[in-house]
Amino acid sequence: MADLFDLDTHQPLGDGAVLLRGRALAVDSALLAAVAAVTARSPFRRMVTPGGFQMSVAMTNCGHVGWVTDRSGYRYDSRDPASGAPWPEMPGLFGTLAHEVAREAGFEAFVPDACLINRYEPGTRLSLHQDKDEQDYGHPVVSVSLGLPATFQFGGLQRADRPLKVTLRHGDVVVWGGPSRLVHHGVLALKEGEHPLTGRRRYNLTFRKAL
Repeated sequence: MADLFDLDTHQPLGDGAVLLRGRALAVDSALLAAVAAVTARSPFRRMVTPGGFQMSVAMTNCGHVGWVTDRSGYRYDSRDPASGAPWPEMPGLFGTLAHEVAREAGFEAFVPDACLINRYEPGTRLSLHQDKDEQDYGHPVVSVSLGLPATFQFGGLQRADRPLKVTLRHGDVVVWGGPSRLVHHGVLALKEGEHPLTGRRRYNLTFRKAL
């Protein structure tokens, strides 16, 4: 049903949650160039969950800390476990965009210190989960979509709650906080396709205030 309203650039998804259609289009090429610079230092990798399963989505980070998972658990770490070096500094454009869109969504003071970068290819998915490894849930989550379209699932506080399914396209931004901060969310398996800037891939930039 959400796709019936694609002409609206500001689409509420819940209390404290909004989809900003095409909000990042004006800087899409610059964002992708920044992703390339980050991944040249900290390449994408498929992390392992505490249960020993390898994630289908490839990930990396930039910022003061980065989100990681391995057999010892989920957490934020100031260093890339693959190299032992600090994560790459968050590009200025990343922080500026995240702050601006959060302000547009009603979260004036948001300044991210972490950006998780996900790389999807056809068939990869991200199961329903909550972002709950941050210290203060008073800060929102900002998610920027680049490349192939994906079906975003935006659920409720209980995993069993039926999720809203929304198509996210290149340049779309989702912000959720307040009463929606801990909703379950995920991405259905990416469909085959070709995007002029990213080929057969989708990139997702997820900004958080971790510490």
